[in-house]
Amino acid sequence: MNDKDIIELFRKRDEQAITELKLKYGRLCFHIAANILSQREDIEECLNSVYYDIWNRIPPDEPNDLRTYLCRIVKNKAIDKLKYNSASKRNSKLSVSIDELAECIPDTRQQDIPTQKLAELITRFLRMQDEKHRKIFVRRYWYGDDLSKIAEYFQMNEKTVATNLFRTRKKLKDFLKKEGFEYE
Repeated sequence: MNDKDIIELFRKRDEQAITELKLKYGRLCFHIAANILSQREDIEECLNSVYYDIWNRIPPDEPNDLRTYLCRIVKNKAIDKLKYNSASKRNSKLSVSIDELAECIPDTRQQDIPTQKLAELITRFLRMQDEKHRKIFVRRYWYGDDLSKIAEYFQMNEKTVATNLFRTRKKLKDFLKKEGFEYE
């Protein structure tokens, strides 16, 4: 079933929408949540929360890209669950990738920066990168994959992946500076 048909089922309040969504994107959602959360019960709870949330959001939301819309919700729910589970503890895998990005992306909470504009600039920057660099960046900072998993996926050395990510972050920081976003 295509995304438009699934969205239409949501609009009609047909419970089959959840079933179709799970069939089409269940494994992807599980992968994203599992990269952030370690306990299977937490992952399942997160995904159930995601499906409930989407049921309540569509309508009125009308996502243009259901996959991206769903992935964003899964990632945010998983991060919320992680924060809840480890209020004072830190998950080193996730915090490392967030800390890496913090080096090149200004904190919109600390400065008067429109988040939407920053997101658009990052998207534009990524579209300017070659496909391999873009995919490596997205696997690390969107899906939360660790370096060894990325290296295996792209049949590369782990250090090569780390160097690639470092250079891409540096280019992103320079790009954002040229666009008027100062950091530091």
